[in-house]
Amino acid sequence: MINDTDFKHLQRCVELAKQALDIGDEPFGSVLVSADGKVLAEDHNRVSGGDQTQHPEFALARWSAENMTPEERNKATVYTSGEHCPMCAAAHGWVGLGRIVYASSSKQLAQWMSEMGVPASRVRNLPIQDVIRDTPIDGPVPELSEQVRDLHRQLHAK
Repeated sequence: MINDTDFKHLQRCVELAKQALDIGDEPFGSVLVSADGKVLAEDHNRVSGGDQTQHPEFALARWSAENMTPEERNKATVYTSGEHCPMCAAAHGWVGLGRIVYASSSKQLAQWMSEMGVPASRVRNLPIQDVIRDTPIDGPVPELSEQVRDLHRQLHAK
C-alpha cells in the first residue's frame, strides 16, 4: 500500500502543514505528483484570511484542471497531510484526479478535536469513499498521523 516514495511525499505534506501553522494557519499540506513521479504543485491551508474554502487539495484540483489533460489527471496522485474534506473530495472527483494518499484521516481529526474541546465543524467528516467513487485511496499512516496530531495540538494550544 504505502511505499517509500509515498512516505517521502507524505513527509513533505506534513512539512507544508507545519509551514501553514508557522504562519498562523490551520496545519494542512498537499502535494500533486504526476504518474512519472514529478512533483507538479504543492500548497498548504490558507483559511486564516477568512475564506474557509482555501484548502490545498481544492487548490491542487483547480491547478490540475488548468494545467493537465484528463488522462494526466487520472494517473496523478494527490498526497495530503489530512484526508480530504467533502468539498475537496468532490473537487478531486469532478476534475478526475487519480489516487489519494493521506497521513491522517478525517475520523482521527474529529476525534482529536473532540479530545481538545474544539467545537465540531459545520461540515460533516465523511470518508472520501462516501463522496467520490472509483478512486484508489490509501491512509492513514500511523508514523505520520501522530506528527499531524501534534500540529493540531499546537494550533489549538494558542
